[in-house]
Amino acid sequence: MSDAKQFPQWGDRWRLISPIAAPGHLQMAVDAWLFQHHCAGTHPPTLRFYTWNPVAISLGYHQRRYPDTWHDLIWQDEPADLVRRPTGGRAVLHQGDLTYAVIASGLPANRLLAYQQLCEFLIEGWRSLGVSLYYGQAGRGYIHNPNCFGTATGADLVLPNGAKFIGSAQLRRGNVALQHGSMRLAADSTLYQQVFETKSEALVTPLEALPAWLHDRANWQTVVDALIESAQRCWGIHLISQPLSDQEWQAILAISEAYKVSRCNLSGADIL
Repeated sequence: MSDAKQFPQWGDRWRLISPIAAPGHLQMAVDAWLFQHHCAGTHPPTLRFYTWNPVAISLGYHQRRYPDTWHDLIWQDEPADLVRRPTGGRAVLHQGDLTYAVIASGLPANRLLAYQQLCEFLIEGWRSLGVSLYYGQAGRGYIHNPNCFGTATGADLVLPNGAKFIGSAQLRRGNVALQHGSMRLAADSTLYQQVFETKSEALVTPLEALPAWLHDRANWQTVVDALIESAQRCWGIHLISQPLSDQEWQAILAISEAYKVSRCNLSGADIL
């Protein structure tokens, strides 16, 4: 994959943004800002990783139905955030997960093929860590399930036992895409069950299938390093590390409020 044809000024040079821990509305604003500027040809293709602080639930862009109790969720004595992604899909609980984001162009028009092209680095990177991943298959209940990890589609990656491990979502504009996804590494099964009011086996099963060292956040940089190397190999690119500048942060902060979801700005949401 290369952006050289559409954006020849970038060649095979991609920007790498070091892992950021921040509130969900800021993380969504960062991804949206990077996507907007790549569409305009003013920013190179980008890969980044991040975590959510505090715990958050992200809603898909078109998701309008969710429980009212999500506004009052408390985790470890701190209110959880409720935010809206610029991408589609269902709700994701962000606690104990590592998120990736890719902003790129020159992708196939077919959405599933684009997903698979972008997911290639995840499959290869996790294989280098001893974890085999496969594409999921959508069940009939997906469209009615408010929980992203309640079922897997062809754009998601599952473990050999069929448990969903990485859920991804996209925003497309022409052949430019923002794809980001959650990798569940150390999620709390009790919180998962509380949020989605469902049995926690859907979460426990993938955790038990992973190497124990992945449950420790101190080791997550090893995952990031492996995925960075995999991206460069799979896509034939050179990742150049460059943190967000003060000027970029100011621009991102200016749009970040739009990604918060509160009872006062539901924008037509249908609360259950």
